[in-house]
Amino acid sequence: MDYVYGPGRNHLFVPGPVNIPEAVLRSMNRNNEDYRSPAVPAMTKTLLEDVKKIFKTTTGTPFLIPTTGTGAWESALTNTLSPGDRTVSFLIGQFSLLWIDQQQRLKFNVDVVESEWGQGANLDILESKIAEDTAHTIKAICIVHNETATGVTNNLAKVRKILDNYRHPALFLVDGVSSICAIDFRMDEWGVDVALTGSQKALSLPTGIGIVCASPKALEASKTAKSVRVFFDWNDYLKFYKLGTYWPYTPSIQLLYGLRTALDLLFEEGLDNVIARHSRLGKATRLAVEAWGLKNCTQREEWVSDTVTAVLVPPHIDSTEIVKRAWKRYNLSLGLGLNKVAGKVFRIGHLGNLNELQLLGCLAGVEMVLRDVGYPVKLGSGVAAASAYLHNNTPLIPSRI
Repeated sequence: MDYVYGPGRNHLFVPGPVNIPEAVLRSMNRNNEDYRSPAVPAMTKTLLEDVKKIFKTTTGTPFLIPTTGTGAWESALTNTLSPGDRTVSFLIGQFSLLWIDQQQRLKFNVDVVESEWGQGANLDILESKIAEDTAHTIKAICIVHNETATGVTNNLAKVRKILDNYRHPALFLVDGVSSICAIDFRMDEWGVDVALTGSQKALSLPTGIGIVCASPKALEASKTAKSVRVFFDWNDYLKFYKLGTYWPYTPSIQLLYGLRTALDLLFEEGLDNVIARHSRLGKATRLAVEAWGLKNCTQREEWVSDTVTAVLVPPHIDSTEIVKRAWKRYNLSLGLGLNKVAGKVFRIGHLGNLNELQLLGCLAGVEMVLRDVGYPVKLGSGVAAASAYLHNNTPLIPSRI
């Protein structure tokens, strides 16, 4: 029995980990296997080919590392850079802050470009730094595609355009933890050198696989990178790729089977349809927030996220109480405000394997919680705004036409 049992389903609307589809749970419900038997390498080979599709790359080399997104960060950095290398990294929220901290602790020379939380990366400053760097001292641009703490999405195509305009050879490293498989991401087209995500986000798996994809340029950089790495060393993987056994150490068999099913579900829906679904859910959530008379933490339309919405609360309300009350009374899990926005925002995650009716249930719950904490919301106002939009924009389910 659950330690904190509540009747019915828990309504999980944090921006990761997310709901796991029943089909994925069933596929993982199996015994251990010998990962050196022919079956696991055969499955791994197909997984590696199919994972490339979610990054939209034909030239990238993927690595399925038994870790979290934090480990995937470290893999991206240590395989491509050397201590003392100059990086440009954007501080726009808690997770970009943590990645910067990791870069500093790994002894890189981090050039931090800080913006107010709720704003996107300041790409004008990036352009000026790239323009001035004629000696090419900047070795990598590190950017979080979707900052989960504030609900801000950055323009990666513009980063690539800046690098190309000045013919700058810096590596382009992207944290796509809460964007890949949910927000449009084009590794090859945007010239991303290392992209990474985590299994517990839009892939809708348990935590445990950090998925890293490296361009040919990144693989070449790994040959001269002098950062110490052992567990995260791509060379160990590449050695076993050539042998056809794929694994330098023991993978989670259950997660591999889960990943197989998760990818099958994504491809059955169609990746473009998945991205469109997230766009609908994001728009519906923002319309609900507007109907409640509240504001989005994200300060401009160009930065809004289709996977998480950070909702600003009035100064007299502690957003932490909203999150606590939602869980204690309605079995609804919302995201806390983190660091600078702690107590000021609560977050609604709308990514992964969920549909329109699930979201509407969440929004109804949020309205009741807002009433509980003394905010004078009109019950049904946000649900009505979201419902009207979704009614006009939700297509038939492709497999049921």
